[in-house]
Amino acid sequence: MSSNNWADASGTSKKNSSFVSDKTKNSSPHILVMGLGNILLSDEGAGIKAFEKLLARYIIPDTVEVIDGGTMGMELISYFDGKRHVIIIDAVDAGYPTGTVTRVENLPAFFQNKISPHQIGLIDILALLTLEKVTPPNVVLFGIEPGNINTGLEMSLDVKNKIDYLLSKVVEELSYMGIELQLKNATPADYPAPS
Repeated sequence: MSSNNWADASGTSKKNSSFVSDKTKNSSPHILVMGLGNILLSDEGAGIKAFEKLLARYIIPDTVEVIDGGTMGMELISYFDGKRHVIIIDAVDAGYPTGTVTRVENLPAFFQNKISPHQIGLIDILALLTLEKVTPPNVVLFGIEPGNINTGLEMSLDVKNKIDYLLSKVVEELSYMGIELQLKNATPADYPAPS
């Protein structure tokens, strides 16, 4: 495990993934970024907190649909329709130290022993999409290991201090898909000079 507390639970290398850029598509978005979690349960809201920072910091292009899924379950199924890439941001108990960010591709296998109320809904959605043979080709979960899921609005420091890192991994994933997010209100100092 690196000092950044990063785990790729899928066992695959990101650089070898077969993503097709959606940058040139003018129709409906083919990429979905969805934040999940319950902000009333401390670290359980980490996926929503990271999602909120994504919206606050970056200009989201028309090729990307963004959804605050909160704790919804089957109500989210329509958002998967026609998507080729789905990125889910959530708090996930994967057995790592608190604050560890995990990337997971094989969600049904991963969730066999890791259940929270909204993840049951996510499992049901993925199962139904599989039965209907309309599962998006690329579904990736970026999870952060919670430390405290008791009632409360404040996240634990270990999780709070890793939200920016979690967000950077989501932005990096979008970059692999050909989506280069631009910062809102960016100045030239925010971007490196061309070499």
